Amino acid sequence: MDEYLLEAKQALGYPLEPSESYGDDNPAKQFDTLLYLAFQHPHCERTNARHVRSGHSRLWFLGQYVLEMALCEFFLQRYPRESPGPMRERVYALIGKRFLPKWIKAASLQNLIFQYDDMDKLIRKDREPPVKSVFWALFGAIYLCFGMPEVYRVLFEVFGIDPEAEDCQPKLRRQLEDVDYVSVEFESRKLSWQDVAAYKPPEDALFAHPRLFRACVPPGMHRFRGNIWDYDSRPQVMKTLGYPLSMVDRIPEITEARNIELGLGLQLCFLHPSKYKFEHPRFCFERLEYVGQKIQDLVMAERLLMKHLDAPGKWLQEKHRRVLMNKFCGKYLREKYLHRFIIYSEEVQDAYEHNRRLRNPATTSVQQAIHGLAYAVYGKPDVRRLMFEVFDFEQIQPKVV
Repeated sequence: MDEYLLEAKQALGYPLEPSESYGDDNPAKQFDTLLYLAFQHPHCERTNARHVRSGHSRLWFLGQYVLEMALCEFFLQRYPRESPGPMRERVYALIGKRFLPKWIKAASLQNLIFQYDDMDKLIRKDREPPVKSVFWALFGAIYLCFGMPEVYRVLFEVFGIDPEAEDCQPKLRRQLEDVDYVSVEFESRKLSWQDVAAYKPPEDALFAHPRLFRACVPPGMHRFRGNIWDYDSRPQVMKTLGYPLSMVDRIPEITEARNIELGLGLQLCFLHPSKYKFEHPRFCFERLEYVGQKIQDLVMAERLLMKHLDAPGKWLQEKHRRVLMNKFCGKYLREKYLHRFIIYSEEVQDAYEHNRRLRNPATTSVQQAIHGLAYAVYGKPDVRRLMFEVFDFEQIQPKVV
């Protein structure tokens, strides 16, 4: 297997010496082991050992959410005016399973996955599942050892993924006219992946992910300061969610500014698209909801991997989907009585008044948007706090009779 490892490392652009030489506190020390596991897909003859099988499946379980999260952050910052609908199409056209063999070939890793077959001659159902599980597991391994910036480098440099390619542009739709400002740093040019990967927040930044926050919360939100929602509902929402968190800042003004922005972000989380979206496409919770879905997937995946150390990825996947079902997300929001604060337009308010089936998807979206905001403002630890302490996502659901 050693020469395979060397070949894989060379293709991915890593130093060829064994990773055991790193210090004990460096997660990259395990890179060789994880890289070996990443290529042990269930369709090759080496995976008879159970620990190898479940090691590989646990890696792909994590890797799929890492990929989604990376591309979600990248596209939100690259296209600050676009709504998440076209963005999801872009992501699918880059990492949907039918397109993965193309990238594996671009990095010339196909011989490590199919040692005895020519990948191009295999039929789709023999070709795609192994490629998909190796591709995902690879990013699980890279994320665990080197973190997000490295995920971007491998995606865009090694696999040569091109966000501008013709075949991954979203379908043309009737665009709503966007008259509002975007934050200054997005105005002059499109951000490239290097900008996103190498971005370090400045020393006394207000947020954990300042640029992501500004990509999701339009600067024009300031016109909502001091409106009725701000006075009536915001304090109650903040109290329920345990905000603002106490942070130690150099200057008290920073704390104050962060709390103001947090309040505006919360108002955006509760702004239903029916209210302003037609005239002002970005004044609704959609972009925050998109981040929230991805970050809660990733946080939940990490949580399950830590809790169930021996479980194979297939089982974890099933559990993950069961815990994060949309209906539960909305239900937890309603259990905290936060659904009363959602801001609808008048017609929709009347239609939703007595119709639960219309109303519930909106509560799900708001709940996910709150996670997106928590991630942008305070970072991943706060998403964990909200999920497992405030909304208590791990409560046992009664069995459906």
